Amino acid sequence: MIPIASPEIGQAERDAVDEVLRSGMLADGPEVRTFEEEFAAYCDVAHGIGTANGTTALHAALEALGIGDGDVVVTSPFSFVASANA
Repeated sequence: MIPIASPEIGQAERDAVDEVLRSGMLADGPEVRTFEEEFAAYCDVAHGIGTANGTTALHAALEALGIGDGDVVVTSPFSFVASANA
């Protein structure tokens, strides 16, 4: 196996994950809202929206731009299938 990342996961990260698991709010909650606000501030934009994965992020972006039936969207053939699926 060729590793593509070597994340450092310490006790603070384990505790944060455990707190979310104990809360029962796995898809949304205060941690997500905090992340959205902090990421938006980091990017110097008004809003940040957390999504479940890259496909849903691409879909949300297309929706936000008003892309719909009949519109042409061009993507690279050297990409993950989610680029076309969105």
